[in-house]
Amino acid sequence: MSAQVQQGPAQAGPLFGRCKTALNHIDTLSKGAVITAMAVMTGLVIIQVVFRYAFSSAIDWSEEVARLAFVWAMFLAIPHGIRHGVHVGIDALVVRFSERAQEALFRLSAVLGAVLMVVIFRVCVDVTLYTWPEMMPTLPLTNAVYYIAVLIAAVHSVLHLLLLAWGGRSTWSGKAAQ
Repeated sequence: MSAQVQQGPAQAGPLFGRCKTALNHIDTLSKGAVITAMAVMTGLVIIQVVFRYAFSSAIDWSEEVARLAFVWAMFLAIPHGIRHGVHVGIDALVVRFSERAQEALFRLSAVLGAVLMVVIFRVCVDVTLYTWPEMMPTLPLTNAVYYIAVLIAAVHSVLHLLLLAWGGRSTWSGKAAQ
């Protein structure tokens, strides 16, 4: 293994730092989109409840927009979970390995995760194109809008996974080069 595996991202060089900074900017935009989607979803659900119980009326498109906002929020949040390592994992065996082996397995799993996200992206392109002609029942939007969130999440996730494969476990821990 190279010294980079043992020493972490601080030794990865200036290109690593620029890539990390660029991904940090993408994360900031994505975080704003997640917050906006959650606010839209929450606001619409509250307004819909008020309309139904106070006015015995309903907004026909609110459920569809709230569902769309939910889907977008969830998929756009996935790369943030990857960044912070808040995914489901069982490490009962891995923690018994040496630090060097743990780091190598972390990087390997990040590369394999990136490959999986590329496969998801490729399949999702087909699904997006297939559903493009279908329109939503209450909105003049294509049903493919749901899958566009998956495409964005896949690309964003690949960027995070490749950066983690490059920089290792301490990429976002604060010990890494900025």
